Amino acid sequence: MGIKFRITVMNFLQFFAWGAWLISMGNYMDESLGFTGGQIGSIYATMGIAALFMPAIMGIVADRWINAERVLGLSHLLVGAGLIMAALTKQYDSLYWIMLGVSMFYMPTIALNNTVSYSVLERFGYDIVKDFPPIRVWGTVGFIAAMWTIDIFNWTVSPVQLYLGATASLALGLYAFSMPASEPQNKSKGGSIYSALGLDAFVLFKQRKMTIFLIFSMLLGAALQITNTFGVQFLYDFKILYPDSFAVQHPNVLMSVSQISETLFILTIPFFLKRFGIKKVMLMSMLAWVFRFGFFAIGNPGSGFAFLVLSMIIYGMAFDFFNISGSLFVELEAKPKIRASAQGLFMIMTNGLGAYIGGMGSGYVVDYFTSGVVINWPDVWFTFAAYALIVGLAFMVLFKYKHDPTVLAKVKH
Repeated sequence: MGIKFRITVMNFLQFFAWGAWLISMGNYMDESLGFTGGQIGSIYATMGIAALFMPAIMGIVADRWINAERVLGLSHLLVGAGLIMAALTKQYDSLYWIMLGVSMFYMPTIALNNTVSYSVLERFGYDIVKDFPPIRVWGTVGFIAAMWTIDIFNWTVSPVQLYLGATASLALGLYAFSMPASEPQNKSKGGSIYSALGLDAFVLFKQRKMTIFLIFSMLLGAALQITNTFGVQFLYDFKILYPDSFAVQHPNVLMSVSQISETLFILTIPFFLKRFGIKKVMLMSMLAWVFRFGFFAIGNPGSGFAFLVLSMIIYGMAFDFFNISGSLFVELEAKPKIRASAQGLFMIMTNGLGAYIGGMGSGYVVDYFTSGVVINWPDVWFTFAAYALIVGLAFMVLFKYKHDPTVLAKVKH
């Protein structure tokens, strides 16, 4: 079995385990458990709370003491156990704490997956910028496969989605231990207390360029969390006006067009990143978020169905140009010995602070525009579109970065 294929399987399982429940769990909590928008948002915000510190902690462990593939494997075994407990729980308070535990061990695995992938590709002499994006595509394929499975078997309002996610996490937990060793790169016992605590990656904040980049990564992370939390619920709420529409009958399949779009846009990242540079790529992402939310605001399963589809398509640019390009940018800026910690820091800002702001903020916005049991979704989505536009304009003014087409040569091996 080729090494690139083995990394591909790892990426597939990584995101299949998440796709099984991330998009549809909000609808399950709304329709089957009767949770409010604020409660749903707060449970999704557990990913943000966990990502505030767990990716950094696990990155430190992988940088200094334990092989990254082993940390990845153990984390997924714990995630699988937690998802089984979540499937058996119906009360908000209990489910909140269980999902917080799940989040604490799942969120670090995204950065750890990248770390293991980069490390193994580097060891075997591959070009990370060229060879990782096509491999990462299969992570998106895994996410889509999980979403379609949940939709086809009508599990969008069922706890079965959590059992499926648990199965994939347990499988990946065992599989990760078979990957080539990604040994700690910062084992030195000397140096300052600051270094001994594994806080090396925070030196990136000394660079004005990196500080501004990480702050705006946080703000874009908030945008990502919004449609994860309420996208399927938004489509399902058309069930009264359009009960037989495709969007209502198969919300997960329609939402999965977003991930299908990812598989196309992710392949364009090397070209756009080398041609235009990180600033313009990030600006493209921010503009895409404006259209993502705006098309939702004017779309519906009837005459406005095309706008829903366009929103799904533009998501590929909104997500990939921010998430993957940002990860590669951090890879360029960080020294090898703090690579895992730096990826963990990036996760703190995006899936930590950003996800918490997005989860809690979107819950409050949805409740604000709710009258009785009716949600004014156009106003909800226009509010989010305005937010993305303001973030984009501020980034354009504040982030000073001169593109050098040769800079990506640093990550070639």
